[in-house]
Amino acid sequence: MDIDEKVSGPGGASQKNWTHLNATSDELPLEMRFNHGHMVSIVVYSVLMMVSAAGNLTVLSQLVKRRRAGRASRLDVLLMHLAVADLMVTFLMMPLEIAWAGTVQWRAGDLMCRLMMFTRTFGLYLSSFVLICIAIDRYYAILKPLNVTWEARVRRALTVAWVCAVFASLPQSFIFHLEEHPDVRGYYQCVSYGSLPTERHEFAYFLVNMALMYVAPLVSTLYCSSAALLEIIRRANTANDKMRRSGVGILGRARARTLKMTVTIVLVFFACWSPYYCYCLWYWIDKDSVKSLDPAFQKAMWLFSCTNSCANPIVYGVFNRNRWTWRSSHTGRCRNGMRRCSRFPHGDSMEISAATLAQARQRSDRHSRRDSGFTAKNGSQKHINNNNNVNGIV
Repeated sequence: MDIDEKVSGPGGASQKNWTHLNATSDELPLEMRFNHGHMVSIVVYSVLMMVSAAGNLTVLSQLVKRRRAGRASRLDVLLMHLAVADLMVTFLMMPLEIAWAGTVQWRAGDLMCRLMMFTRTFGLYLSSFVLICIAIDRYYAILKPLNVTWEARVRRALTVAWVCAVFASLPQSFIFHLEEHPDVRGYYQCVSYGSLPTERHEFAYFLVNMALMYVAPLVSTLYCSSAALLEIIRRANTANDKMRRSGVGILGRARARTLKMTVTIVLVFFACWSPYYCYCLWYWIDKDSVKSLDPAFQKAMWLFSCTNSCANPIVYGVFNRNRWTWRSSHTGRCRNGMRRCSRFPHGDSMEISAATLAQARQRSDRHSRRDSGFTAKNGSQKHINNNNNVNGIV
């Protein structure tokens, strides 16, 4: 007997199940002993964990500073939860993979098997659900900027994301369990083998996991981003936009930057997770051809998907590098002897608060009233001029 690494769900390379192996030797097969593949996994996971921890802790600390200083926007709160989700993947899933690769078999008991399989996927689900919240937030920020209802429901949406992540991860605690090898006494493994009655049930469980963790964030972001992009193009093509003179045009550019950041985050998510889920679908369509591949290929797919937690803080840092230096903007940067600072209240903000937008609209109304008065004056003056020019003198 050996362990076959199945791909039935988000568990990846550690969803091990018992299967038959033609081996008559008393010595354990290579796959059941510490080998070169386990060493590579330990090294790669260790590097990913250090990079992800450094990036996400830096992002989280910057967002917390902005929140304490009263400068945190709605998007900052969402990105804070995304960083927390990535840190859960970093400090819960990656150390588990490192320890499991080092021991090969499971040595922590049945309770820890179930608990760790729950926490192993919780951060992944939370990250996906927070991406959905960010996509909806960008939709409202650009298409319905004065929607007070969404402004008040952002925290409720995040609470729903956390609760949904708990319920989505809970089946892992029932599917995975500790089981002793049938032929090797004292060799235990945390497996999902035998928990679901048929392969159809396993495939259905995989489809549910794929829909929640992979398809839902992509579809929601594609729809919301497309609608927001079309609205930005429509506004950019609108002639005589009086809102631009009052500063709303600048606010629109800030929203456009946040939209670019959101789309980039989802594109990175798509690039990291697509190879793994394509591999999973391939497994369910043609199992024989997949089983003939090197097991290291599947491990590489799962490892590559884990790089998503490292990429998110890099994307955030690229799009927000000006915000991290908002203190230095107080000194101002000069060009041609004139002070050149941001026109936003606290540096180049990537998000517009409701108060800032309200002030911009008030300025717009004042401009409109002033323009109306100026037009009325010009109208009366024009009437006088027309009376003076009845003889055709220009």
